Amino acid sequence: MKKIETVTLIGLGAMGVFFAPRLSEKLGANFRILAEGARKERLEKRGVTVNGVNYRFPILTPSASGCPADLVIIAVKGYDLPQAIKDIKNQVGPDTIILSVLNGVESEKQVGAVYGMEHMLYSYMRISVVMKEGKTEFNPDNGTVHFGDIKNDPDRLSEKVQAVKELFDLCGIGYRIDPDMLHGIWFKFMCNVGENMTCAAFGVPFGAFQKSDDANYFRHAAMQEIIRIANAMGIGLGEADIARQEHAIPRIPYANKPSTLQDLEAGKRTEVDMFAGTAVRLGKELGVATPVCEMFYHGIRLIEDRLFGVI
Repeated sequence: MKKIETVTLIGLGAMGVFFAPRLSEKLGANFRILAEGARKERLEKRGVTVNGVNYRFPILTPSASGCPADLVIIAVKGYDLPQAIKDIKNQVGPDTIILSVLNGVESEKQVGAVYGMEHMLYSYMRISVVMKEGKTEFNPDNGTVHFGDIKNDPDRLSEKVQAVKELFDLCGIGYRIDPDMLHGIWFKFMCNVGENMTCAAFGVPFGAFQKSDDANYFRHAAMQEIIRIANAMGIGLGEADIARQEHAIPRIPYANKPSTLQDLEAGKRTEVDMFAGTAVRLGKELGVATPVCEMFYHGIRLIEDRLFGVI
């Protein structure tokens, strides 16, 4: 596997800005954003502002041909993934590595079904970024991207994993290569369903979990449902993982809001289908009851209906 020299990023929101400034600093014009239409116009006109610095990155349109990337990073919202899969077509060559850092537990499978799992690495992110109107302030050193093959031996990393590791080392991007990536992805999913859905349904920030037994009642109940689904799929999620997350909660700034609540407050569509919706669907397929996730799913969709004038 050759050294990664060109990177294309699709999605310049809260996850994308974790990567973009540092990749751009080291790669220059070999780092580019994939965008078209209104999004392209907006990025060209206003760029994005991260920690007080305004960035205007090179932009490619999906129709641009002859320039596949060594690495494609997909950092869009879950509901934009089907379009993103189409848009990256000209960016994927024979040796391109694809890193899909979306929330949820199914994006690698969806991208791999089109381009082949041989291109895929598994990944998830651990960072809380609040982005509003193309501006955000956060400490990138407090964030981590986890990536790797399904299983990883630190003494014998695959060529794809080693290539991404060397790139992130060059750019100063915090990362972790989990021994068991599926366990890590489902751990993140468990936290997202418990925290994102609770905050969105009841309009409270992350800080509610530091003070409110009621907030934690819903969070823990949803997390238990995810554990039962994961266990039915042979993934060893358990009580120790909930305990692990308890140590992380106090480190999240009190007023920070998870992405689903941010979307509702901005009058945007949410990723409820990817979070609670996926839990409900998998629960039905596996015979696992998910009453709390069903409440979140229908409740948040009801809020969306109100926001969008359906009711």
